[in-house]
Amino acid sequence: MRLACLFSGGKDSTFALFKALGEGHSIAALVSIKSPASDSFMYHLPNIHLTERAAAAMELPLVVGEAENGKEAELWILKELLGELKEKQKIEGVLTGAIASNYQKKRVDLICSKLGLQHIAPLWHREQAALLLEMLRSKFSIMVTAVAALGLDEKWLGRMIDEKAVQGLVELQKKFSINPAGEGGELETLVLDCPLFKKKIQVLESEKRWDGVRGELVIKKVELMGK
Repeated sequence: MRLACLFSGGKDSTFALFKALGEGHSIAALVSIKSPASDSFMYHLPNIHLTERAAAAMELPLVVGEAENGKEAELWILKELLGELKEKQKIEGVLTGAIASNYQKKRVDLICSKLGLQHIAPLWHREQAALLLEMLRSKFSIMVTAVAALGLDEKWLGRMIDEKAVQGLVELQKKFSINPAGEGGELETLVLDCPLFKKKIQVLESEKRWDGVRGELVIKKVELMGK
């Protein structure tokens, strides 16, 4: 099936892309949405500008939209872009990395229904710790770029996800009922390398911003490096 992939550069959308391509789907375009909201319910925000580098690393076309503020208003640009891709690129469906967020999935389902597209969500309702371990086994290099949950402190910013980190997230799940994969906004990530990348992303300059409760690793400069 010819798909557009809702893409943030994070682990879930990138792994969904990896799974879909492995299942024989083709990708007409990656679609990234920039939102003015400081805490969007719909879109990944930290370092969203780096989707351009990730798309270049995978040699895939990228379409970027600017959303308006507001829970419903920020969906309009997505519907518009997907409608254009259906008309011009003949897409048949939309690929997302949704795992457990009914809020996100229902809204993409609704847009797809209105446009006559299928919503493909290969990670939906996967056990989250097992999913993280599968990403590691699939040679995904994943950096934590934002945290906002009990137990996730400043030390997690810039940390690479490995088996020890997954175990730490499972322990925090037991203690604080967080989503280990961050589906409740607990953490955001950036994929630096994976089998889809022709080149890997190297972070050259970044800054930690921490307010005592939540924080973000603001990535200021990256470079695509040979593998």
